[in-house]
Amino acid sequence: MDILTLGPESARRAVLFATGAGGDPRRYLPLLERLSAAGCRVIAPHFEQFRVSGAPSGSELLARPLGLVDALAGHADSGAEVVAIGHSIGAWATLCLAGAVSRGPDGRPLRTPREPRIRRAVLYTPAAGWFTAPGALDELTIPLLVYAGGRDTVTPPEQALHLRAAPADVEVRVLPEAGHFTFMHDPPPGLAEEPPPVREQLLDGIVEATVQFTTTS
Repeated sequence: MDILTLGPESARRAVLFATGAGGDPRRYLPLLERLSAAGCRVIAPHFEQFRVSGAPSGSELLARPLGLVDALAGHADSGAEVVAIGHSIGAWATLCLAGAVSRGPDGRPLRTPREPRIRRAVLYTPAAGWFTAPGALDELTIPLLVYAGGRDTVTPPEQALHLRAAPADVEVRVLPEAGHFTFMHDPPPGLAEEPPPVREQLLDGIVEATVQFTTTS
């Protein structure tokens, strides 16, 4: 697996970054560089892109949390505090690692790994529709900073707001002008949803809030 790493291996705080369906962490590079500059060890695996049409299979979904666990084990200091950040399906994988129970494409619970080292998480437009079964969020107890886009038609804000049902400190920020791809500095061709300078202003605020939440003990 190709893994983008930034920052010192011995950093006391590691950031485990989970991409959206496209799978390329370099599309978020300015954010990751800011986190590294703030003293974090950044670990961002590159995943295979999901199929263009149709819902992902159970094996495609499971590859995300499994790959994240392996990347963390191989590239972070064993004593580091871990903060996880995920976008879209990457946010789904982050929730699984933090204790949420997802349903798979067949409606049955997925046997996803958990990562007890994760102490808090930032979620961008989370694909939280997989966690609507009774009790799915009962073991989700870490602090969460959750972003949703008011113009997002892929994972609408209702999915992020659903996470407030968890027994955790969950802050949901809905950005009325944002869409699903606003959270990527380099979105796929044709998918930029706001013109400059609106896009830059939104991203600047998201990055600053993410860094502050990540580096605050």
